Amino acid sequence: MGKLVLAAKVTHVPTMLMSEQEGPLKGCRQAAIDGHREIGRRAREAGADTFVVLDTHWLVNAAHHINANHRFKGIFTSHEFPQFIKDMPYDYEGNAALGELIAETARANEVYTLSHQVDSLDLEYGTLVPMRYMNADAGLKVVSVAAMCTVHSFESSRRLGQSIREAIEASDSNVALIASGSLSHHIWPNDDYAANNGTFTISSKFNEVVDRRVLEMWQGGETELFLQMLPDYAKYCDGEGDMHDTVMLFGALGWNKYKGRGEVVTEYFPSSGTGQTNVVFSLD
Repeated sequence: MGKLVLAAKVTHVPTMLMSEQEGPLKGCRQAAIDGHREIGRRAREAGADTFVVLDTHWLVNAAHHINANHRFKGIFTSHEFPQFIKDMPYDYEGNAALGELIAETARANEVYTLSHQVDSLDLEYGTLVPMRYMNADAGLKVVSVAAMCTVHSFESSRRLGQSIREAIEASDSNVALIASGSLSHHIWPNDDYAANNGTFTISSKFNEVVDRRVLEMWQGGETELFLQMLPDYAKYCDGEGDMHDTVMLFGALGWNKYKGRGEVVTEYFPSSGTGQTNVVFSLD
């Protein structure tokens, strides 16, 4: 039987790649990179053989979708930020059996979900950036789940998260589940970006205060209170992908029955107006 061996909420800011390169941003995101590498180390130490990534950069308009190809190989340039992420090679083995089982389990739980093995269905950078650092040797398999859900209820995403956990436990895979998305996500307006040193600042102090309180809730095990505020948090703090990745993550953790705590692996930092961090959640 399979097992969920690690669960985390992580950043995927494009400046992590810029941080690797010579220039004015070199080293600026080393803490975030180190956090990803530590999560990858912990995943291996826990016996993970597969990363399942809940990707807030994969936008879907109908049904829930899983990219469960047998292999992912290509060269990625971001349509959103081609000046930040361009010509990034990747090559990972997939876990089609697990992706199919997640979709089957979700449909049995009345969440319409489709799994795909299509060579031209690329991975998005919400998956590729974490995998660049957590899975640098490509030693673990990868499954990507769409988490920018435009017409989906939180309840359906909660049940998808529950279905992910059920499918993992019915499989032969040990899984590290990664919710890939920011906390608050109000990117600086274009005209204000340069004037406010946008790469290193938050666009709303209200958002920052709420982000920091959320981290306190996670660290203190205040799950029920957090879940009660989550819809308003996603709405008023512009949660990335409406925070469906976070809903799925907590669905997999057991929702309001979850008694664990979050451990901040990378201290909170602002980026292009948004709030970012890496957090690992304890498992029973």
